[in-house]
Amino acid sequence: MEIVYVYVKKRSEFGKQCNFSDRQAELNINIPPNPELAELYVERNPVDTGIQCSTSMSEHEANTERIEMETRGVNHIEGGWPKDVNPLELEQTIRFRKKVEKDENYINAITQLGLIMEHCIKQNNAIDIYQEYFDDEDTVEVTEEAPSAKTINVFRDPQEIKRSATHLSWHPDGSKKLAVAYSCLNFQRAPQGMSHDSYIWDLENPNRPEIVLKPSSPVITLEYNPKDSHVLLGGCYNGQIACWDTRKGSLVAELSTIEFSHRDPVYGTIWLQSKTGTECFSASTDGQVMWWDIRKLSEPTEVVIMDITRKEQIENALGAISLEFEATLPTKFMVGTEQGIVISCNRKAKTSAEKIVCTFSGHHGPIYALQRNPFYPKNFLTVGDWTARIWSEESRESSIMWTKYHMAYLTDGAWSPVRPAVFFTTKMDGTLDIWDFVFKQCDPALSLKDNGCFIACGSQLGTTTLLEVSSGLCTLQRNEKNIASSIFERETRREKILEARHREMRLKEKGKLEGKEDELREEETAVDLEELVSKAEEEFFDIVFSELKKKEAEALRKSKLQQPSLKSEEETEGEDETEGQYQVEGEDEPEEEGGPEETPA
Repeated sequence: MEIVYVYVKKRSEFGKQCNFSDRQAELNINIPPNPELAELYVERNPVDTGIQCSTSMSEHEANTERIEMETRGVNHIEGGWPKDVNPLELEQTIRFRKKVEKDENYINAITQLGLIMEHCIKQNNAIDIYQEYFDDEDTVEVTEEAPSAKTINVFRDPQEIKRSATHLSWHPDGSKKLAVAYSCLNFQRAPQGMSHDSYIWDLENPNRPEIVLKPSSPVITLEYNPKDSHVLLGGCYNGQIACWDTRKGSLVAELSTIEFSHRDPVYGTIWLQSKTGTECFSASTDGQVMWWDIRKLSEPTEVVIMDITRKEQIENALGAISLEFEATLPTKFMVGTEQGIVISCNRKAKTSAEKIVCTFSGHHGPIYALQRNPFYPKNFLTVGDWTARIWSEESRESSIMWTKYHMAYLTDGAWSPVRPAVFFTTKMDGTLDIWDFVFKQCDPALSLKDNGCFIACGSQLGTTTLLEVSSGLCTLQRNEKNIASSIFERETRREKILEARHREMRLKEKGKLEGKEDELREEETAVDLEELVSKAEEEFFDIVFSELKKKEAEALRKSKLQQPSLKSEEETEGEDETEGQYQVEGEDEPEEEGGPEETPA
């Protein structure tokens, strides 16, 4: 059941208490029956009537005040010496002790105090007052109750034109407040008159926001400063970085200049672990990650271009849409991009190109969530397209674990701060999935439709729902850390083995392809040699035959010139026959006088 309105009122404001007493019955009016009225009604037979036999019950809740505990100590120093006795003089103190020990009152006092002290010593021997009886409270075995969650409060956008709740940030001190950023991410589709305000809500008063934050442009991301809970950092839709101090009011305290800000909306802002507590960095889809100091927001202190080709060209940069920074790893940070690639960076590198260490590819779309495991920082969670993936820094080619592909697009995700094996994901259809891969890996342990121990979920309709999960999902199980660590290590080893196997198969395929290419080249070379030999032979014989024909023609011409011109036809014919015979024979034998010499072929 959704709580729409909560009334907060003291018992003293309810009014005077009603007092009831017994008295005799009084007849105020008597109406006799009128038979004529019965003609206006029709008898209904049979008649069905529902009767509730159980007694009416009401539920009441009461909160008792917590007992504040204090620890105090006593430092006992020897003293109480008379004025005429110097405690630093050993002889005077010994003399005074002997004098006191002879006194009868001293003996009686020591006897009485000895009995009391003996009783206390016996109590200490029987019960160890310093024993920690609940030291294993964090590893209590979880009961067999089914995972569940219930709605605690719903924080609705107070504006008439509803906007999406794009980012949530818990108050660093006790999580009593919740900062919510509201904006419309539909490009050039924001309705006219839409408010730019974001709010800070008190969890105990969902009717009205506690503080209104008034930016110059809609805020997409909003983060509390972990060292100063009065300071908040926001990334705006126009690319500017804004900073609020709630002690100074609702207006922006510091704002970056347009010239040195991002050129696209700022989708990620994170506070850095620094001595001053004023350093932060931001990411945008323009492909730049910028470092800022809120004491001087006029321009960034450093800019890194997300160009994985390491040419430092803004045209080749990948749009950043999520950020991750772990305080225990101060030199490392990670960036999730629109192209589905996670870029691991080293903050201490000298050049912008050297700051990009490696990349992890596995998603088909933008990575909307990127977070390291709070217990095992070398493992991190990414949420994008239709699946969530768990990675290890030791395996770069593939993720070690992943969820099934859902029908709806995933929009966000986060690890549980108290259990290393539990994480949360949200989907486009309004479903919150709670995963516990120690309990189940194929399906979520709990799915909630449109709805630490408290979970805050923002929706596209501008409502922020506060949920309280069951104890099984927020209590550390026995040996869960060891089990989660062994699962991570096992999956990492499996991925390493698969990577080595794939690498070996690729090398074999490459070797086979190279061998085939060499064989084809040899065959082509052999074919080319045969063709060249055959062509050379043809050309050689063509040259030989052409030379023979030339020589035959010259021999005929010269023989005709040597014979007398006036001959009879018969003689001429006879001569022609003899010349023909002579020429045919001349192919084998050289001519004798004046004939052309024949060169060997």
